[in-house]
Amino acid sequence: MLKINQIELFEINLPLVHFFETSFGRTYERRIILVRVEDVSGAEGWGECTAGETPSYSEEWTDAAWAVIERIIAPVVIGVEVENAAKIWDLMKQIRGNRMAKAAVETACWDLEAKKLGVPLWRHLGGINKEIACGVSIGIQDSVEQLLEKIKTEVDAGYQRIKIKIAPHWDYEVIKKVRETFGDIQLMGDANSAYTLNDIDKLKSLDEFDLMMLEQPLPHDDIIDHAKLQMQISTPVCLDEPIKSPEDARKAIELRSGKIINLKNGRVGGHSESKRIEKLCREAGIPVWCGGMLESGIGRAHNIAISTLAGYTMPGDVSASKRYWHEDIIEPAVEVSVSGTITAPESAGIGFEVKRGLIERLAVRKNLLAF
Repeated sequence: MLKINQIELFEINLPLVHFFETSFGRTYERRIILVRVEDVSGAEGWGECTAGETPSYSEEWTDAAWAVIERIIAPVVIGVEVENAAKIWDLMKQIRGNRMAKAAVETACWDLEAKKLGVPLWRHLGGINKEIACGVSIGIQDSVEQLLEKIKTEVDAGYQRIKIKIAPHWDYEVIKKVRETFGDIQLMGDANSAYTLNDIDKLKSLDEFDLMMLEQPLPHDDIIDHAKLQMQISTPVCLDEPIKSPEDARKAIELRSGKIINLKNGRVGGHSESKRIEKLCREAGIPVWCGGMLESGIGRAHNIAISTLAGYTMPGDVSASKRYWHEDIIEPAVEVSVSGTITAPESAGIGFEVKRGLIERLAVRKNLLAF
């Protein structure tokens, strides 16, 4: 049984090693909400909210997520006894949307439970792959030369897949130059909803580059036009933003809106929903992979854990801490092998020690909730 008696919130500000630009804009620093849950035995677990600083990728954003956790989620979770961490999601069903806020609390409860059981979180979730394949996501750069330099760094580091952000001003010629320079590396383009069906000829032209996938080229809430697009291009379409639940995934699969799904833990509401979607996709023959949201080490550790499930068959955006942070908030920092893999830790819970002292120093606000 599991009974949470308090939830502690922290907001920390972490500057990125290098800016990260998508079709939404450029990010230099992350405002990150961290969640620590504690049960009646004094055991603790940690989670992270992946909401951005503004409601651009999603309608959720930092300040809104803080308020939702503080005022809405905490009162329905604290003090209620449930069978296990998987049931935390059921407590929050009465709250519509706000899946990133929910995931922050829900994943923390999974970490707590795994620690109490003395097992690694990835095994507790049902993971079977102790070693996961890693890719990197590279944002839009100031020049093509700068992009090529960054790709070379990551290829030399062993990453198995390169994802580059694209937009109408940064697509065909950029991808062409990447292919000319690096040959047949595993390459994909992520559009973050920057196109419409009016751009069909441009999107068709990308077929010549043999991309692994074209991620979310059309509007963020669409699965109908994506189906039309997939019928007209040979490059596999990968869905991201519109897949927020198992029902969304089921409908997209039935409509043949894409051939791959980027399964982000925060976007779908945490581990329980990720597990449901992974199972549905696996049974339908749709590969999934774990997308990144510029997480700190806590969110990254949860991504490692969920990526060990059988359906995660493609390299995800789970990369080394040093790519993003001068100093991460966990130890040891996440590292990637020379062959582009991460080995899931064997320690209980997320498998990394949380640097509570560093979090306290970085915190710009915090709140301890108990009801």
